[in-house]
Amino acid sequence: MVYNLFASESFVGLSTIVILILTLPLAILMLKKYRSKKNLSYLFWGTGLSFFALGVLLEVLFAFNIYNQALIKVYLEAVALLVGFLAAGSIFMLKSKRIHLAYSIFFIAAGVFVAYTLLTSKISNLITSHVVFGVLPLSVVLSSSVLTFPAAVIIAVIAAISYKKSGSIKMVSIITGVIVVSIAGTLYILAFPAFLYYSEFVGILLLWFGFI
Repeated sequence: MVYNLFASESFVGLSTIVILILTLPLAILMLKKYRSKKNLSYLFWGTGLSFFALGVLLEVLFAFNIYNQALIKVYLEAVALLVGFLAAGSIFMLKSKRIHLAYSIFFIAAGVFVAYTLLTSKISNLITSHVVFGVLPLSVVLSSSVLTFPAAVIIAVIAAISYKKSGSIKMVSIITGVIVVSIAGTLYILAFPAFLYYSEFVGILLLWFGFI
């Protein structure tokens, strides 16, 4: 039933291309904002969105049956890192150097753990009806979960704190967009491929509304 929504190669390809077109300019915008404001949150959000764009680019290739072990491993690493970088952007909204350091250590260690499990695992073909979906090795699921789930929780908690302080509609849109995009990065782990694509699209629209 899930796959019926994404059975067409052209439909999946077009959907991912549209998401990519929306993502790349936003990533560039965030990095430009960092250059002008010197706010590390923008740097990490921009980097996270750059990894998001890389993941969507790979989804475009997968939609047109361009697939191999190296590409899927880069994709899975990018999906994990984008959540970590978006969480870092949220973390650096706080003014605590201890929290910054603690999260940085966690993020680096977890990112290396994900890379190690991907390098040492053989991953089967994960493309079904042009959509990224399949069973991952347990070690990859574990390492990805260690990074993405805590990062998603961090984003949600800091989002609630930020909203309570600001109450801004734009900030609500940014916070919601970051949460939705981060959830999209974890949905593959939970085996909801169709919702992954929906989340990517909705999350990017929310971020555009918030930042523009």
